[in-house]
Amino acid sequence: MTTLEIRDLHVGVDAGGELHEILRGVDLTINSNEVHAIMGPNGSGKSTLAYAVAGHPKYTVVSGSIRLDGEDVLAMTVDERARAGLFLAMQYPVEVPGVSVSNFLRTSVTAVRGEAPKLRHWVKDMKGAMDRLAMDPSFAERNVNQGFSGGEKKRHEILQMELLRPKIAVLDETDSGLDVDALRVVSDGVNAVRESSDVGILLITHYTRILRYIKPDFVHVFVEGRIVEEGGPDLADRLEAEGYEKFVAAAANA
Repeated sequence: MTTLEIRDLHVGVDAGGELHEILRGVDLTINSNEVHAIMGPNGSGKSTLAYAVAGHPKYTVVSGSIRLDGEDVLAMTVDERARAGLFLAMQYPVEVPGVSVSNFLRTSVTAVRGEAPKLRHWVKDMKGAMDRLAMDPSFAERNVNQGFSGGEKKRHEILQMELLRPKIAVLDETDSGLDVDALRVVSDGVNAVRESSDVGILLITHYTRILRYIKPDFVHVFVEGRIVEEGGPDLADRLEAEGYEKFVAAAANA
């Protein structure tokens, strides 16, 4: 079983020469086969948590720890984290002009596995994954994220996830900008990976709509850089009905 442990994590960013702290003591444990949904208002630090786990250089870890199966994630480079089994689906995937989706994915898989997949197996695996995400075969020859719609970018992120088979996947607002049909296809892709692997998932979102398709085991409310409430799927239903206002007010008065 794989376990990602985050303990008393404090993270900040440079703000005019001073460090502005965004995460203020996050504690979270994610195991294999679990889906954890982090929900909260804009600016609460949800994406900061995702990028801190992935090792984005913009974010400075002030204190605390992140461990994957006991190994110190904070001591790893970004590529070492990927090889260890961490995966981040970004809210705003970047364009990579001049690099085809097929070449990008095969290079990524080679880097993570330490060896290139045999070409005949690779073509079959990629075609099967694209079919499951309702992606046209011509998509493989397009430049990475260049001219992609929001839905295409998110499908490409889930395509990466399926082919890389990570131990822990962090999905940062995967539902952002998706219409209902694209949301269903992307969610089906995530669920397919869940069913065929032991991946643990950290799903970051503002809204409950994606949780109708990807069922969480645990829901965490994130406000002012920390988890202020935890529960099961019923907590998401409460947030849908009541919003975040009472949690924001409680954090402000703490």
